[in-house]
Amino acid sequence: MRCEEILEQFTDYVTDNIREPSRFRVHQHLLACESCRAEAEELKTLWETLGSIRADEPGPNASARFGVTLEAYRHGLDQGPSSNWWPNVNSWFAGWWPRQPQLQFGLALGLLILGVIVGRHIRPDWSPPVQATGEIAELRRELREMRQMVTLSLMQQQSASERLKGVNWSYQLQQPAQEVLSVLLDILTHDSNVNVRLATVDALRQFGDQPFVRRGIVDAITRQESPMVQAALIDLAVDLREKESVKALQQLSQNQNANAIVRQRAAKALAELE
Repeated sequence: MRCEEILEQFTDYVTDNIREPSRFRVHQHLLACESCRAEAEELKTLWETLGSIRADEPGPNASARFGVTLEAYRHGLDQGPSSNWWPNVNSWFAGWWPRQPQLQFGLALGLLILGVIVGRHIRPDWSPPVQATGEIAELRRELREMRQMVTLSLMQQQSASERLKGVNWSYQLQQPAQEVLSVLLDILTHDSNVNVRLATVDALRQFGDQPFVRRGIVDAITRQESPMVQAALIDLAVDLREKESVKALQQLSQNQNANAIVRQRAAKALAELE
């Protein structure tokens, strides 16, 4: 089987909705093709992560507002013309669409792949093969966006372990959106869990070539109260050869309230950067 044919069956294979002998053929192809195997594992991990994200329960105020909105909507339907068919269609579609995020993702991805398959079958024979490459690139773009969405969702959870998962997910983002970097820097500065902040320092290392990230790292040096996080930030500033951190390191090395080891490390970092 060709890679394009395998890509069309990824969703069914990952969700275990594919029958023999198609499943065997996909399995054999994945054993032989490293690129498809990596993409299948990536999609499987993304699917399992979506299923593990717990939806926040709405508060009493949200429930009350929803009840008022729903009542107003029903009243509008009763007062509207009987020949208006759109509300009926909209209600049917809302009842048919799944509520759980993992099912929504699976259905959306399935519809996307179905659209690609239909488009490939109805296109003229003279269409260049570049079209298939463009379709694969589009699917990969959708996968990158979904990966960023999962990363952001996990980093905004109340549980520290879930936020830690989100930070670790950022390692899979080669070109993260500005929103992802902003959330990482916000976690570095304000997260209540030291382990999450330490993991964020390591995660930001891979994006140290971006000026926005480097400024955020420098700003965080003097804002941290945890000696472990301060030491990690000092080491990161030295590794990045960030000259803008000199002032922050001077303040930290002269701060008598700071940890003695941290002050010594800041002084050593100054000698290396100056």
